[in-house]
Amino acid sequence: MPDLLAHALIAYSLGTLLSWCYEWISPAYVTVAMAGAFIPDLTKVMLVLPSDVVAAWLSMPFDWYALHTLGGSLVSVALGVALVASVERKRIAALLGLGATSHLFADLLLLSPSGHSFPVLWPLSYIHPPTIDLYLSTQPEPMILAAVVAGVLFIMTRLRTRSD
Repeated sequence: MPDLLAHALIAYSLGTLLSWCYEWISPAYVTVAMAGAFIPDLTKVMLVLPSDVVAAWLSMPFDWYALHTLGGSLVSVALGVALVASVERKRIAALLGLGATSHLFADLLLLSPSGHSFPVLWPLSYIHPPTIDLYLSTQPEPMILAAVVAGVLFIMTRLRTRSD
């Protein structure tokens, strides 16, 4: 679970930093960025509903793992954007996309036995880019670092709003 929390904290940090530059990014919009960070991990639904069961039901090839790619994330963001009022769509799309992109980028840093990552740019490319091999998703250190950064930004934001 440290992996999912780290993704949320990274998106919180990015959203908070952007809120310093763009006045319209309120805490509610930062939460949207955090929700976007969960989009690629929607693939975990395969634990409850395996891909082969869905493939048999649809009578066509199917794999949940497609959600953990750029193409799958874009489709998921588009579905999320369709659920909000039209005046909010651009902002919601940008922040959901920010969260999903930060998730995919952080996963490119994972340690991989093969030295290659997942096909992040699918369906544009089937190439498995090399990983940077910084950490395992089960290690607590990235989550601790993300929590410290998020905590510092939280405090700095509170101090900024008091001085205004």
